[in-house]
Amino acid sequence: MRKIRVLVVEDSLVFRNLLVQGLNQDSALEVVATASDPFEARDKIIEYRPDVMTLDIELPRMSGLEFLRKLMPQYPLPVVIISALSEKVFDAMKAGAVDFVAKPQVTEREQLRNFLCSELPVKIKVASTAHVSRYKKPVAFAADQHLSVRSDIDIIAIGASTGGTEAIAEVIRDFSTDIPGTVIVQHMPPGFTEMYANRLDSQSRVKVKEAKNGDMVAPGQVLIAPGGSEHMSIVKVGDNYKVVLKKGEKVNGHCPSVDVLFNSVADVAGAHAIGIILTGMGGDGAKGLLKMQKNGARTIGQDEASCIVYGMPKVAYDLGAVMYQEKLSDIAKKIYTLLNQR
Repeated sequence: MRKIRVLVVEDSLVFRNLLVQGLNQDSALEVVATASDPFEARDKIIEYRPDVMTLDIELPRMSGLEFLRKLMPQYPLPVVIISALSEKVFDAMKAGAVDFVAKPQVTEREQLRNFLCSELPVKIKVASTAHVSRYKKPVAFAADQHLSVRSDIDIIAIGASTGGTEAIAEVIRDFSTDIPGTVIVQHMPPGFTEMYANRLDSQSRVKVKEAKNGDMVAPGQVLIAPGGSEHMSIVKVGDNYKVVLKKGEKVNGHCPSVDVLFNSVADVAGAHAIGIILTGMGGDGAKGLLKMQKNGARTIGQDEASCIVYGMPKVAYDLGAVMYQEKLSDIAKKIYTLLNQR
């Protein structure tokens, strides 16, 4: 079986060597070249034609972000960002990176071991399957033109993984303030979800925030599950819905899990919900979406052509959980169509 060819771009010699040693221990991966700055990386890409590139953001001579913006329109390549806690990772995702991972502390041996032996190799393997293409500016759906929103839809639940940060941004950018309360699980490292929510809030007409335990689900508001060790579920309190964050083991390899969220929405909202599953590797959310559909909810899955990784939506579609399969740019429009049905 052909190994996945990796180019490592990292200016720290110590960390670069750790990356090479760690990744080469995985039988499915081969580090074919390394680079300490974007100019060297450009030459190595041409010479070695890697399948995936890992990229630090803080680099000499040119930032990793600027390099990515110059690279992707000319040479689309699956890129995994390795970064300290910084909002710049979301700029990198917008520029075309497939995924990102938090840079570990070299002095924290257990954290470093998990990063080198598990977390990063998995990200690279997923990235190698990604559909990268030249950046296309999304065409916004004119949500101002929608009719009055259906009153019997109380909640919208969205799940995503690899490629989801930009997919979610494209969907909620078209939400108006009368959209039903929206809850989201996006697989993301701890610490990044608050920055992501704040970023979306500044770009959207709706209020976007990282969910806190006890938050009420309200129209015109989007709640994003915090990354880390807590699952997010929804409970009903009278005629309203409330967020519950609870520590738990990983479900489908993730915490928070999309399935946990979708199952709870299926239980408490039934037919008064819309479920949406977006780009991502694996099957998290597929069974929960099926439960939502069986309990009367409308369900939407992102189509293969517009997915970075057609994993979660495919599993859901194959299970029969997806009622409407839509390209990413049409999902917001489809939501409003469903909200306006009589």
